[in-house]
Amino acid sequence: MKLLLIVCSLFLLTLGTGPQNKNKVNVVAFYTSRNDQAHITFVHEANKWFPRMGSQYNFTYDSTNDWSNMNAEFLARYDVVLFLDTRPEKQEQRHAFRKYMEKGGGWIGFHFAGFALNDSEFPQNWDWYHNSFLGCGEFVSNTWRPTSAVLKVEDRKHPLTKSLPPKFKTTPSEWYKWSRDLRTNPDIKILLSVDPSSFPLGTKADETWHSGYYPIAWTNKNYNMLYINWGHNDIDYEGGTNKELSFQFDNPIQSKLILTGLLWLGRRKQLQ
Repeated sequence: MKLLLIVCSLFLLTLGTGPQNKNKVNVVAFYTSRNDQAHITFVHEANKWFPRMGSQYNFTYDSTNDWSNMNAEFLARYDVVLFLDTRPEKQEQRHAFRKYMEKGGGWIGFHFAGFALNDSEFPQNWDWYHNSFLGCGEFVSNTWRPTSAVLKVEDRKHPLTKSLPPKFKTTPSEWYKWSRDLRTNPDIKILLSVDPSSFPLGTKADETWHSGYYPIAWTNKNYNMLYINWGHNDIDYEGGTNKELSFQFDNPIQSKLILTGLLWLGRRKQLQ
């Protein structure tokens, strides 16, 4: 494991060097950060981590919680858009995002950005996004409490995963189950899934996975995108302190995938 971490660290040190990084990739993150402390702390963590990485790996990073910026003029400034915790709600914002993606824009979504559940604050009322773009449909259930998982790489030849180890352990997160089986969707390329060695995954009896197939990261061949299901820090809710017990960007292998994905998506956008 120590050797693996050293190799990953060396990769991250060299990722942003070389002639392929001549043009900066411009990145903007959208977020809401208004409820669930675990999602809020992830947003704060991301908004500190990405600017540090940008200075090393040749990308710019802006962030905004003003979703009215989800318009054609604003999006045209950026190669990659991130959804850190939620999604646009107004129809004009959704239309602008869809057009941006259909024109080759890059996108990375984390954890709650894929959430949709009818009779909740975030219902499944955007069929293109949840059923066609993400392909996963509606949220069904989750594991609890946040725990580490062993993930396996499903495609060792894909540009985003070819330099990852075959399996690796994540930082603690909450994990989602979806209404649609992504394996049956020919447009979806699953990159990471839960390895069976993770089971049982969770600590609460009725929110623990004991078997099954659970995709964690994937792309859609029709769009320049990447969805990653981690993004929920472990928080001391039970003890009442709300202390952060884990951080998503502490894991060098997870960070490696994010940085590789961001630069890969951004350069593909620049070639449009």
